[in-house]
Amino acid sequence: MSNVTYVRYELLRTLRNRRFFIFSLAFPLVMFFLVGGSNSGTVMPLAGISFTEYYMVSMAGWGAMMSVLAGGARISTERQAGWIRQLRVTPLTTSGYFRSKVVTSYVMALLSMVLLYSAGIALGVRLPLGNWAQMSGLILVGLVPFAALGVVMGHLLSPDSMGPALGGIASLFAFLGGSWFPLDGWLKSFGEWLPSYWLVQAGRTTILGGSWSPQGWLVVAAWAAVMTVLAGWAYRRDGKRVT
Repeated sequence: MSNVTYVRYELLRTLRNRRFFIFSLAFPLVMFFLVGGSNSGTVMPLAGISFTEYYMVSMAGWGAMMSVLAGGARISTERQAGWIRQLRVTPLTTSGYFRSKVVTSYVMALLSMVLLYSAGIALGVRLPLGNWAQMSGLILVGLVPFAALGVVMGHLLSPDSMGPALGGIASLFAFLGGSWFPLDGWLKSFGEWLPSYWLVQAGRTTILGGSWSPQGWLVVAAWAAVMTVLAGWAYRRDGKRVT
């Protein structure tokens, strides 16, 4: 199986998944309209931007994070069905396997972001084109650790435990990253060492005319490196168990 064929298969399978549309697309969109839309025109305390702007970028980051983490659920299901064992005897390389998972996750994340951006525009959010591009670029970079984390979870957890674990981990990262409300005090100090915090800051700082601080780049890079190493270990460990 070629890399292109496998990526196309992954995309089609994901687009037919109802759970993906509910948790990665529909739920963040509903949350945005309920919270951001109902407080339109007011300034979010501690954030320096409006409620609508803050919740647009928060839900875009959260929906994108859920999209890439959901790749782990697909891996877990494939493991249980024996599909990964079959892939190991095909010409598909390990790097091609990981690449297909990441590409699929990122396409879904982009879809979630576009929906939230469109909803934000519908409620009056106006940004220069360059700001939209910068915000999107930072979010996509900030998703790297979560894409790798999804692979780790997919190779370590069963399909039955994957759902609760996925929801719990995504919610915890969202809470500690400030997706629900701006952080202050010790929560903010702790959250700054999580990649989910910088997903939110990707939008907030862009709207205010800035970018990530050096700490943001360091945190995302460190988490990405650790999660990538763990993803490789989990994949190899899983391979030893089926050979």
